[in-house]
Amino acid sequence: MDFRQELKNRILVGEGAMGTLLYSHGIDLCYEELNITNPNQIETIHQAYLNAGADIIQSNTYGANFHKLKRYGLEDQVSQINRKGIVIAKKVAAQGNAFVFGTIGALRSIRKSDLSLEEIKRIFREQLYSLLLEAPDGLLLETFYDLEELETVLQIARQETDLPIISNVSLHELGNLQNGMSLNEAFQRLEQLGTDVVGVNCRLGPHHMIRALESVSLPKQAALAVYPNASLPDYVDGRLVYDAVPEYFASSALELREQGASIIGGCCGTTPVHIEAIKNAVRLLAPVQDKEIKVRNIEIIEVRNSDEGVAFHEKAKVERTILVELDPPKKLGIETFMNGALALKKAGVDSVTMADNSLASPRVSNVALGTLLKTQHEMKPLLHITCRDRNLIGLQSHLMGLQTLGLNEILVVTGDPSKIGDFPGATSVYDLSSLDLISLVKQFNEGLSYSGQSLGQKTNFKVAAAFNPNVKYLDKAVKRVEKKIVCGADSFLTQPIYSVKQLEDVYEATQHLDTPIFLGIMPLTSSRNAEFIHNEVPGIVLPEEVRRAMASAGNDPIKGKNEGVAIAKELVDAAMDKFKGIYLITPFLYYEMTAELTKHIRKVDSRQTSEVGAYE
Repeated sequence: MDFRQELKNRILVGEGAMGTLLYSHGIDLCYEELNITNPNQIETIHQAYLNAGADIIQSNTYGANFHKLKRYGLEDQVSQINRKGIVIAKKVAAQGNAFVFGTIGALRSIRKSDLSLEEIKRIFREQLYSLLLEAPDGLLLETFYDLEELETVLQIARQETDLPIISNVSLHELGNLQNGMSLNEAFQRLEQLGTDVVGVNCRLGPHHMIRALESVSLPKQAALAVYPNASLPDYVDGRLVYDAVPEYFASSALELREQGASIIGGCCGTTPVHIEAIKNAVRLLAPVQDKEIKVRNIEIIEVRNSDEGVAFHEKAKVERTILVELDPPKKLGIETFMNGALALKKAGVDSVTMADNSLASPRVSNVALGTLLKTQHEMKPLLHITCRDRNLIGLQSHLMGLQTLGLNEILVVTGDPSKIGDFPGATSVYDLSSLDLISLVKQFNEGLSYSGQSLGQKTNFKVAAAFNPNVKYLDKAVKRVEKKIVCGADSFLTQPIYSVKQLEDVYEATQHLDTPIFLGIMPLTSSRNAEFIHNEVPGIVLPEEVRRAMASAGNDPIKGKNEGVAIAKELVDAAMDKFKGIYLITPFLYYEMTAELTKHIRKVDSRQTSEVGAYE
């Protein structure tokens, strides 16, 4: 049989879930490994789907790539597992004259930055070549939430083979991919890249897939495939359970055909019973030739806060801008913090910036304090957001809350791991990396959530990012800065620097960047503080003369602070010649120290301005 011709003549039925059946049998390891350790079990499942009426058998190779197999120590068996997967599928398919498609699943998860496109290309090619060695009837690319990844691998596949290709995307929301592109446009792009079939699989059940396809036009050349989940899953006794009844799947299959589907199969939760119901419903039917399209209009409103003012990163391009970090307190009672913020405002800071549970220790919410500073002191705070404490759901909710409160200046950081904080047994989430979160914030600024759904309004966040120059190889740190700029970072705040030489090195290494850098300076408070930073804080080495100067203050706390401020002033003076942005870090809520440094900066700037004016 010719697959492409069959697509024109009749509705083809795909397989259902492989993992669901294995999971129901108590298997919770690497499903793809079973191709070589228990091939009879995989063969039995394929046979059940063939008996149910499946026209397309897909190899048990969804996650059989280097990246995923490495989790199980199987990365050296990529070729063996993939080839065996095709062999098993072909053995079964031959009994019913079914087509065999080699299955390749997506690599990228919600942490898009985990794998570069170059890594994806290498991993994909290895799996692709392994599958092609066993001559399948076609390729099935499925569960791609990231269109960039699917377009990349589709182009490689089309260059390497003329076999039929099914390209399935997955949706978080109806009708849109997670980058906000409409499903219709995505299908058109995939069709232009040479896929034979465009489709949707996973996450959504029949009802939502039908609705998603209502706004999709029939492809000009390609066919349309749909592989819905059985239903929304329930969580019972620690296991995921799907409850959709076969009769519902049968009626849904007829509606999916009306929306243009030429291939209908099943994804998570589906079993041979569901596939049999589909087969019975569409057995004598041909694909539709025309359909009515429902147009969905998505309106996104651009809203600007009247009190937003000039963004710090824009100001730092043309004039001195001072940010001062003041940590929220660890205990209830904020009088000292609020007094400190007010003192810093009077000293002339542009903003007080607050960490998000720094050193993985719980503190008063920086959102609560930022709101109080904005409403009571008319200050514009800059709030840190870590990737550590909130999952993707929490991060999105948090960002929407910040927008609602008008707190639009943020610093995105990874966040110190929980094990170094007050609760070392707490979970570090890290659903996203700092690069992913920067990209997400910028997507919010386009009015789109992570899922691609409209937020109804565009946010107007200004995103600062962290820059740690206290590393062995500064050029590598700068390359990471460049990656963050690509993701959308508007400015950078550095970790504290303690030598003029290092300050100059940072300046020289970043001269090619147009993005403002706020140079970090944190005054030392005592010799003990200096020795701790020098000996225990990774990457920071204090110059010998700095340690001697701090040691000369002995145990006198006042002398120690004065010496720390004096050293910081020297660094500030050197920094002011090269950086318009200065980032002062307040140690232990000793805001008098950073207030004094702020006054010093303003005084020097004022004196220099006066001298220029007199000269002119």
